[in-house]
Amino acid sequence: MCDLYVKDIVRLCEGKVLCGDEELKLSTFCTDTRRIKEQDVYVGIKGEVFDGSKFYMEAVNKGASVCILENGYVKSTDIDCTIVEVDDTVKCLQELAKYKRSLYDIPVIAITGSVGKTSTKDIIASVVEQKYKTCKTIGNYNNHIGVPLTILSLKDEEALVVEMGMNHLREIAVLSEIAKPTVAVITNVGTAHIGILGSRENILKAKLEILEGMVGKKVIINKDNDMLKGALKELEERYDVSTVSIVEESTYRAVNIDEDVFDSKFDIDNKVNGIKVNVGGEAFIYNSLVAYAVGEVLGIDNDLIKKGIDSFKLSSGRLEKKVNSKGVTIIDDTYNANYDSMKASIELLGKVKDKRKIAILGDMLELGEYSEEFHKGIGEVVFNSKIDKLITIGEASVNIERRAVELGMDKSNCYHFDKENDCYEVVLEILDSNDIVLLKGSHGIHLDRVVDKLMEK
Repeated sequence: MCDLYVKDIVRLCEGKVLCGDEELKLSTFCTDTRRIKEQDVYVGIKGEVFDGSKFYMEAVNKGASVCILENGYVKSTDIDCTIVEVDDTVKCLQELAKYKRSLYDIPVIAITGSVGKTSTKDIIASVVEQKYKTCKTIGNYNNHIGVPLTILSLKDEEALVVEMGMNHLREIAVLSEIAKPTVAVITNVGTAHIGILGSRENILKAKLEILEGMVGKKVIINKDNDMLKGALKELEERYDVSTVSIVEESTYRAVNIDEDVFDSKFDIDNKVNGIKVNVGGEAFIYNSLVAYAVGEVLGIDNDLIKKGIDSFKLSSGRLEKKVNSKGVTIIDDTYNANYDSMKASIELLGKVKDKRKIAILGDMLELGEYSEEFHKGIGEVVFNSKIDKLITIGEASVNIERRAVELGMDKSNCYHFDKENDCYEVVLEILDSNDIVLLKGSHGIHLDRVVDKLMEK
């Protein structure tokens, strides 16, 4: 176990100890006073709404052993807690994480991509932990604060699986320099955040930043993704690249696919037979291929890799199967949405047989000038997937309905609402026991509340 101490804050971050003990060991780091436990290290982060350094006394009163705060907030040092001031608490958190990472000689698998980062991280971790004690990103703590917190949570683990997200260029570069990956995974380059980054070329550029801090050479990419396929030749000049695919020839290609809504079975061409993943859809075949590739890189036995994939469970709100008291099957995919993930989920719903298919779709946010185009594109997916009833929620999603109706969907089977709480009465009235319902939209549209309402009945 590699421990950090208060004196490391002084040394690495030019911290000033206002009161307390420089020799005190730093335990669990926390940035939220609501979650502070005794002996935790509280880090006051300045956000868009709250300035965490202002609330340090709440952390002290809950038993925090150390508070790391920005300069100028502490009025009295007569406190039973070690208080350290720094110029920038986020930078301090990152420097401490970077130093802690340097103390560990372990495999570090870093994952990024436009879609499916969290589920890919979880399925990789499920494989890795078959052989190694594994630390992984909790939930989707994948940003400039979440990644350092994950690394700072390392204790006696033998491997680290860390997810990296971004909204802007150079964000993943910072995370990569902190985490120093030995293995890098890029799942895909899609359209998430295109309204901010401006083009898929810029999104590719941002995802490739994951390579900038690498201390290893192993890179795993999806060759069926057009942008990654286009970058393959250049990548192969500098890295040991493995590819996964369903369509293209690759290192790990899925064949003999038997796909259902809630699970899939397949073989990997010329390598292994009988892989099963307990989640439906092509996305999770790709995720499983990546996890298998990582397992091989780490020297994990084939049967253990298959066991890790088979035992993988999705996080809440991601293609989660629920059945309410009326017998309605619900696919809760409400965690978030962009064009690629929504398209995949609707196409998965379209493969259902012998049930009436209902899609409840919310706005996809952060699309900027592309918003109308991409929502209309989803309308085409709805029509082509032969969805029986369409319910759209939000300002932009009206374009989903408009395009589906233009193509020939019966207007009487379409409903639009401005807000999620406006739809409850209609949704509850039209649902029947033989229905299967997909709920998908950006987190800010709050379709999770619609799921809760459906599960009440």
